[in-house]
Amino acid sequence: MNMYLYELKSLRKSTLIWTLSLVALAFIYFSIYPSIASDAEDFKQLLSAYPEPIRAALGISLESITSLLGFYSMVFSIISLTGAIQAMILGTSILSKEARDRTADFLLVKPVSRTSIISAKLSAAITILLITNILYDLIAFIMASVVATTDYSKKQFFLISLTLFFIQLIFLAVGLFLSVFFQKLRSVLPISLGVVFGLYMIGAILATGEKDVARYLSPFKYFNIPYIMEHSGYETSYLFVSAIIVVISIVGSYLVYSKKDIHAVS
Repeated sequence: MNMYLYELKSLRKSTLIWTLSLVALAFIYFSIYPSIASDAEDFKQLLSAYPEPIRAALGISLESITSLLGFYSMVFSIISLTGAIQAMILGTSILSKEARDRTADFLLVKPVSRTSIISAKLSAAITILLITNILYDLIAFIMASVVATTDYSKKQFFLISLTLFFIQLIFLAVGLFLSVFFQKLRSVLPISLGVVFGLYMIGAILATGEKDVARYLSPFKYFNIPYIMEHSGYETSYLFVSAIIVVISIVGSYLVYSKKDIHAVS
């Protein structure tokens, strides 16, 4: 419990910064929605000039873009990208920072098992993501209610917003798994940004295709917002794959970390 609380305390500043960043993005996008809704036809005409592959990559649907949920689905890709970066950095740093800060030897000689160490740190990381999402969802809902020009489905809005947590959970688990294979991970930023932006670009490219099977290559495409808006739910197969990735990554992290040699960075 002490380790769990210590991790929460040590990460409170970065958690606040990331949460404020997500809220700021939502505020900026929602603040321009009323002007877009008032000039709906002109906005649609402007976007129709973009080639279809570009609109698909950006998540733009001309049929619903001027509705609140349609507009939210377009800008949510940037919000989810930002959230994925937060989760990936958190996942890759939560264990590797002990080696970078030269506290690994001090931590591992304590009368606690490595399983307890990774459990405490993982619990703290998940708690941080929950706090981030609760605050973001609450503030985003308030802002959406303020700027809405017509009625919209609160359930669908919540389901879209909830996908941020699912995406973050995937990247947290993947980041944790990747970090245990490095003996000396001096900086988590290059690998975190590389993985997140790489998968985001793959998802953007795949959006221009017609094969749903290709969506399995990018977590950003596991939660199809047009599908959520039409069915008020998620696609079961992609939820299943998401759960498999998270479970395998976390279990693999436990297995590797429990046996690896830990070296402090000199």
